[in-house]
Order: sequence, then C-alpha cells, then structure tokens
Amino acid sequence: MNILMIHPHDIYSSSEPWTVRITSIAHEFVKKGHNVKLVYFPLPAHERGKLRCKEFKEFEAIPFNRGKWSFLKNIVRMWKLAQDVDIIHFQKCFAIASLPALFAAYLRNKPIHYDWDDWELKIYQFSPPSWIVGIYLNIMETLITRLVDTISVSSENIKRLALERGAKEDKIVEAHVCADLEKFNPKIDGKDIKKKYSINSPIVLYLGQLHGGQYAELLLRAVRIISAKKPNTVFMIVGSGADLRRLKDLAKELRVDDKVIFTGAIEYKLVPRYIAAADVAVACFEDNDITKCKSPLKIVEYMASGKAIVASNVGEVPTMLDGCGILTEPGNVYSLAKGILRFLEDEKLRKECEKKTRKRAEKEYKWDVTADNLLRAYDVAIKNF
Repeated sequence: MNILMIHPHDIYSSSEPWTVRITSIAHEFVKKGHNVKLVYFPLPAHERGKLRCKEFKEFEAIPFNRGKWSFLKNIVRMWKLAQDVDIIHFQKCFAIASLPALFAAYLRNKPIHYDWDDWELKIYQFSPPSWIVGIYLNIMETLITRLVDTISVSSENIKRLALERGAKEDKIVEAHVCADLEKFNPKIDGKDIKKKYSINSPIVLYLGQLHGGQYAELLLRAVRIISAKKPNTVFMIVGSGADLRRLKDLAKELRVDDKVIFTGAIEYKLVPRYIAAADVAVACFEDNDITKCKSPLKIVEYMASGKAIVASNVGEVPTMLDGCGILTEPGNVYSLAKGILRFLEDEKLRKECEKKTRKRAEKEYKWDVTADNLLRAYDVAIKNF
C-alpha cells in the first residue's frame, strides 16, 4: 500500500515531541511492507532547538512551508504527491496540514483518514491568546469528522466527540498511544544520569512538556509533604516549555528548589536513560476536558521502561494502567504525595508494579498494535470509497 501521511509539526524537533506518534506509526508501516511518504512542517531554524535525529531513513520525509503565504503552494504540492497513493492520512486538525490533505484527497479522488489524538480546542482554550482561533479550531474539529472516510481515536472520550460530530461508529478505530519497546525497556541503565547530577538517593521523576495542559505544578506542591517523611528523595522534572520559568519560581516560593532538579530540554534519545534512573515515575493531572481526552505518552514510556507509576485517575489513565500502578485523585496534591510515598516506603510493591507495567506494555501498548488497527481502517476506507 502507498500511504501519504501528513503532520502539521516538525518531526525532527525536540520542541514538538508529540510527532513521535506519526513517525513511529510510519516506521511500523514500512516494517510491514508498505511504502510511506511523510509530509511535515519544520520550525524555523532558530526555533527548532535540539533535533531528535538527522534523518528518518525508513521513509521519505518531505518538508512543507509553515508560512501562511505558502498555503496555495502547499495544496498544489500535496495534490502532486497524492497522485499515486492508496490512502491519505493526516493527524491533527490544524489548517496548514488538514486543508491541503483534504483538497488533495477530493481532487485526486482518494480515500482520506483522520488520526484524532487530542481535543485541540480545549488545549488551546487553556490559555487562549485569540478567541477567533478558538472558533476556527472548533469549526475544524466539527467539520473534519464528516469530511473524512475513516477516523482513528486515541481515547474513548475522543471517540465520543467524533460520534457527536457525525462520524459513523463503523468507521472509527482505536489507535491508542504506544511506546517503542526496544528504546524503552527495563534493561537500560540510568547510572550515568545519577552520576551526572551526583544523585545517590531515590528519584521521583516527572517527564513532559511544560506548557498549557500539563500539571508538573502538582508534583512541586507535593514535594514538601513527601520530603517530610523521605527527606533524601530527589525530584527530577524532565522537559521544557513556556511554563518552565514559572515552575522554577514556584519551587523557590515553596522552598523546595533544593529538592528539585529541572533538566530543561533534553534530546529524545536520552529520555529512556532519564526514566531508567527513576525509582518512581509520575503522571499527574487535573480533571478537565483536556485530560479526559488524553492518552498520555509519558505513561506508556514509563510502562515500557518497567517503572512504578503514580498517575491521576482521569480519562484513559486507569485503562492504560489497568491495575499495574497507583491511581490518585486528579488535582489533589495530598493524594499524589500519598501515592508516591507508598512506593518509596514499600519496595516489594514497587518491584511488583515494575514487572506488571512492562508486561502490560508488551501486551497492549506497542506501535505494532496501533499500526494494525490503522491498516484495518485504511482497508475499510478503500473498500467503501
């Protein structure tokens, strides 16, 4: 099968790590014998930051221009690329990618698939600079479900949204987030990370982008509670983003800055080693429309790494963990601290959960499973087109 995949962000930039979803799926398609071309939209050179890799060799990666003046040119380029494909797949509703994809599909008379992984409207509304953009996102996420042939969803709540917006249930497939089980595994050694930061104590780790819709602040507020009982514990927040400066200031305000290490942005290839260094891995959230629709990437990477996980009981999280971690009340700092302390104080429980999380990842949360689900959706789209 010839597959044209489109993502509105930069697959090489560590500043846009969520593109790991589409590149991992593309890689699985190639392993299964399919031909893949992946269109992406690189950031300007001064904004790209650290790169995930020099190039993806498994598939052809084709850069498009993000500039608003390139919109018509991008439609023409997409139309040309779509000539010999069997299916067009795009992720996220943003117009720079979704509209050229839709135009190409309709002009070339090709089936088109939409991969819906986040409720973009609600993420944007977390800190909206423009109400006009919010209206546009709502329109896009409403219309796209009726314009495509099949849809994949990353959570049950996204599926509910798709059905409410007119999608047919028999055209929706589950495509949850997964982890690379080779890159993330319990055999990886985190000693070099502990040596780098001169750590000889237990580590509680939070991994993620520090911006709207992320909740590292909950962990910061739990530090004092945990440190009162486990004073030697080190807390590591791995990642960067617009909220980093505020979080550092908050750590000082709470007088826990001596307990917390902010690593800033790191290369994606180093992420497994940072997770490997941790004794407890945290995925804390509030209970809102954003988190109800999320299937957090950090959780499956923790699971694949065989870590004891403390996570908030919201959205897809309980389904993902399925009894192999500790669930805490969303947004509740005391509940979060209690969950982390359970693992720090009970080594037997921690070791049991470490084994369970890896087994859960091996059974269900690997990209091969999601790729197969998508291929079945493609078959439906092509057959019914």
